[in-house]
Amino acid sequence: MEELVAAVRRGDADEVRALLESGADPETLDDGLPVLCRAVAAYDDPVAEALLQAGADPLRRLPDGGTPLLRAVDGGSHLMVYELASHRVPLPAPEREGLLARARHWAETGVEAELRRLTGLTGPVERVRVEDGEIGWWCEQLTLGGLTVRDEHLAVLTSMEERYGIRTPFDELVARALAHPDRDHVVWCDVVFTLGRRIDEETWQWSRDLLNHPDRTHRLLAADLLLSLILGDVAKGGQPFWERGRELVPWAEQEEDSQVLAVLLHAMTHDSAPEIEAVGLSYLTHPDPSVRALVPQTVHRPESLTTVLTLAHDEDPGVREAVCHWLAHHRGSEPEVGDALVALTHDERQVIRIGAVSGLAVRDDPRCVEAEHRIGPVAEERRDDERLHDVWRYRRRREAADGG
Repeated sequence: MEELVAAVRRGDADEVRALLESGADPETLDDGLPVLCRAVAAYDDPVAEALLQAGADPLRRLPDGGTPLLRAVDGGSHLMVYELASHRVPLPAPEREGLLARARHWAETGVEAELRRLTGLTGPVERVRVEDGEIGWWCEQLTLGGLTVRDEHLAVLTSMEERYGIRTPFDELVARALAHPDRDHVVWCDVVFTLGRRIDEETWQWSRDLLNHPDRTHRLLAADLLLSLILGDVAKGGQPFWERGRELVPWAEQEEDSQVLAVLLHAMTHDSAPEIEAVGLSYLTHPDPSVRALVPQTVHRPESLTTVLTLAHDEDPGVREAVCHWLAHHRGSEPEVGDALVALTHDERQVIRIGAVSGLAVRDDPRCVEAEHRIGPVAEERRDDERLHDVWRYRRRREAADGG
């Protein structure tokens, strides 16, 4: 089984799967521990998944009395814990209680303090920011004396409590998110996701009340929670608060923090009302481009179109891209929309040119044919963009209409 050990050590998930399919034992030992522990320690989700699917036991009792699942909790990886915990359904009650207790211990003690207790060392802790390119969140990874841990234990606790039907109080979840005050941190994201799945009036009101807090981080969390509630979780059968965006108008009118304001506007764009449009248009010249980029999505009246079109010439490319996206999905017949899209086919950014040409094609504007040449050579990472085929689809529609 040396081949399996070697493949797990180098993180070759394809080779691990091939060896397992050829009969390798998923419980193969590496330095006295099952290879699943090696994958857990390396935060190697694909390899761990392959081993679990082949029969590796996340609850196998280890020489120290623990299990691979508890080692995953110690390591602090939210996704790794979820993967191992959900492999055995249902997880036996003693293991559930042990998992929650272990995660709570790490969360209450603190990663650095527990690392120092376990290693007995007092030297500097190595800290590395680890980003998940696919999901978009991040965590901090701490190493001391050869022991490495990630600071996601509050996310582990939050997600596992929800999985096992424990309704953690709102204020406690808020405190967990604020312990990692960054919208992209794993803990913040998991708290927002958890509360956003509740979709009940109580959670809506508590989140809205939090907008009155004098601290901008509290208000940012409140805005994030309200956005999550508005988006809702249709899979759970609840009724998302899609038509409650207008309730946020008073806060959007007075909010001075750009990041909080941008999240509030994003939440409001899922509703439509004259007061929402008025708030959006009032920020047409806001100094923060992330706010200006959301203005078009608040607009629904044809008479406001001319005002929105001024943003097509914005100095910030992110704003121009947002306007291009909005215009490409605008289904009104106003000729100035097509003219604005033609102008955007000359933009310095290729992604905007692609969006503008696509918008023209979808509107059946014949100018898309000539404008397509302005897109230029497309890099490998953009060749799967479906919008690149819209001019071809336009030509096919015209051929069919002409009887071809």
